Amino acid sequence: MADLQDELHTTTEVGALDELPDPFAETAETAGTARPYTPVSDPDTEPLERAHAILAAHPVADGYSGLPWALRHLSWYDLELGESSVDTDVPRLREGHVGALFWSLHLPESIGGDRAVGATLEQLDLVKTVVGAHPEGLRLAHTAGETADVRHCGRVAVLLGPAGAAALGDSLGILRSLHALGLRVLTLSGASWASEAGLTRFGEEVLREMNRLGVLADLSGASADTVRRAIAVSKAPLLCTRSAARSLRPHPANLPDDLLAELGAANGLCMVPLTAEQTGPSVRDVADHLDHVRAVAGPECVGLSGTYDAGTAHPQDLTDASCYPHLVAELLRRDWSESDIALLTWGNVQRVLRSADFTARAARERREPSTAKISDLDG
Repeated sequence: MADLQDELHTTTEVGALDELPDPFAETAETAGTARPYTPVSDPDTEPLERAHAILAAHPVADGYSGLPWALRHLSWYDLELGESSVDTDVPRLREGHVGALFWSLHLPESIGGDRAVGATLEQLDLVKTVVGAHPEGLRLAHTAGETADVRHCGRVAVLLGPAGAAALGDSLGILRSLHALGLRVLTLSGASWASEAGLTRFGEEVLREMNRLGVLADLSGASADTVRRAIAVSKAPLLCTRSAARSLRPHPANLPDDLLAELGAANGLCMVPLTAEQTGPSVRDVADHLDHVRAVAGPECVGLSGTYDAGTAHPQDLTDASCYPHLVAELLRRDWSESDIALLTWGNVQRVLRSADFTARAARERREPSTAKISDLDG
């Protein structure tokens, strides 16, 4: 599958959007080669000031937020004015230069079976209600283009997912219904068809249907066999929304180097979580993981996952959604280039979203909606 180039815009007045430059886009004259990146910060300024300048142009697309479940337990909240009961609100998202946020629809492990389907629908309804109640700060998006448009309007783009595999109830019809309601990421673990033994025949059919719809597969927490089979089957890029380097920290959701290399070779995206449990207690530990993933998988295959409001402890100086400039400043001290940071924060997620859309359009031309049942393939 041809790699799609990213579209990374610099921040400007909304009225001048049609004139925005695209520092990584292809043109008829430069087809097959990316245009040189145009720096947006002064290398002679101190790292934190440079970080703010870079993030103003290339904001963070955060791969995982547990905010929906956290809000279920609050009787009242105002995310636009600020909400001290959670790690995420609009003022802190703006302070941290977050331009897009994947809102998790994951459920507690105690909720399974038919209850998982209904609870996921309730989560979807909650997210849409929350976004609708905060129109000055948040706006739903479903594609790379919509995500960029929302960001240029001064809002934070909210993308729906990941949801757990249990949300499907082993039904491809439910998958299509969830997609119609806005779901864009599904985690391939915790189901009979995506287990330690890998993807079953029905699991492979689920993944093909996800490709046809444009729903991205999340492999965080999946077994090595599931990861490898998903890489072999999927025509769209794969995500790990909460995975760091297992060679640096032996957490079960972190990836060993061989899987990181395979994910990178398949143009996937490993989104490193900012949690003390998976990456360590300091911003330097998180940067170590980003260094390692970039070295093994490549700069086009590393992203960020705040994992805020998911019930986990965070490293010092990265305690809430406002803290991304501190992490980028640390990367600048380590001589990360601006172009690699722009890919890390925004460009790689845009690439994956665009690739998923491209794959879905192509798949719908040659493949009808699947009517397969788990009993037919795995019975």
